[in-house]
Amino acid sequence: MIRVTSVMWFAAFMRRESSRGAFVVAAKRGAQQAGAIFVVHNHLNGNATLFGPAPQAFFDGEESGDRKFERVLVSKPSSEIDQYLEKQVKFDPDLWIIETESGEGHPSLEIVEAP
Repeated sequence: MIRVTSVMWFAAFMRRESSRGAFVVAAKRGAQQAGAIFVVHNHLNGNATLFGPAPQAFFDGEESGDRKFERVLVSKPSSEIDQYLEKQVKFDPDLWIIETESGEGHPSLEIVEAP
């Protein structure tokens, strides 16, 4: 199956998150077709959690087309997350940075856990 484009994934994610009361914005729009997506979830307490694309090892041969994410930085100060993302943008200027904020819960992402 073909992977959903980055711009389509963002539109669906924004609708899903907005319907549950979370605020969502594209802080940086990357390549519309296949830009990597990072999601910053602001906990509204001075900390945030960063989710990044899961490694290819987590995708099986019958990929559903959905994007999978891993926790990159958990409950860290925004300055630490910003520094990490600055390095990522230098490496891949076509990536997306999506910011969401909600005092409770996490964004509705498919999260994979390292073994």
